[in-house]
Amino acid sequence: SDMKHALLLLPLVAASAAPALAQDKDDLRVRVGIGAQVRPDFPGSKDRDAAPLVDVDIARGEEPFRIEAPDDTFGLRLVQSERFTLGPAANIRPSRTAAKVGAPVERVGTTVEVGAYADYLPSASLRLRGELLKGVNGHEGWVGSIGADHVWRDGDRYAVTLGPRLLLSDGRFQRAYFGVGPGAAPALGLPAYRPGGGVHGAALAGGAQLQFGPRWGLFGYARGERLLGDAGRSPIVRTLGSRNQLSAGLGLSYVFRVKR
Repeated sequence: SDMKHALLLLPLVAASAAPALAQDKDDLRVRVGIGAQVRPDFPGSKDRDAAPLVDVDIARGEEPFRIEAPDDTFGLRLVQSERFTLGPAANIRPSRTAAKVGAPVERVGTTVEVGAYADYLPSASLRLRGELLKGVNGHEGWVGSIGADHVWRDGDRYAVTLGPRLLLSDGRFQRAYFGVGPGAAPALGLPAYRPGGGVHGAALAGGAQLQFGPRWGLFGYARGERLLGDAGRSPIVRTLGSRNQLSAGLGLSYVFRVKR
């Protein structure tokens, strides 16, 4: 998406309230989606919680909205062409607390992650994307993904994506969520464990956007992830959590036009 943050909705909705004028090729079409999702409480969790699902997409004139996948992080198009897009990216990762785990694990605070993304469209039916972000607080590690999506679409009438992901992170990220420090091991009744960096998971994600008319639509997604490598061998994951991470969401979308 161009933007995935609820605070951006206010100025966009205000702009849409302006009187309707003749359409222009430089006008912006804005699609705002709001719904609900269930997702893991934190990396390696066996439980899921409910959260809002917000999606905002922008297209110029009558151009179709750009292809996206449901698990793309929030990003801005700084550089773009017909096939290539590059820009800054950001994500907020919820905290992990002892109360959520049900055991005296070390706390990992809510983390703001910032970095960059790039996507490339080799053809109308294939999209490649990579992301790399750094936690500026909380886990303070590096985390990224490499993925590909097959695309089925008919303009804006419908768009469906499905594809695999390879998930990577450094040792600091993995130790925050999957490690067991020597001081915490006795309280947890688990052996000390110090994971390294590398591939920590693989995922399959699918999404769909259906347009009922010029204004209203329906969107949703489902994603399954499997923790691998050091993350999958973590005694915290195997004893207190789960290697399988599932999430899904559903919402309604509305399209309006902003004059330029």
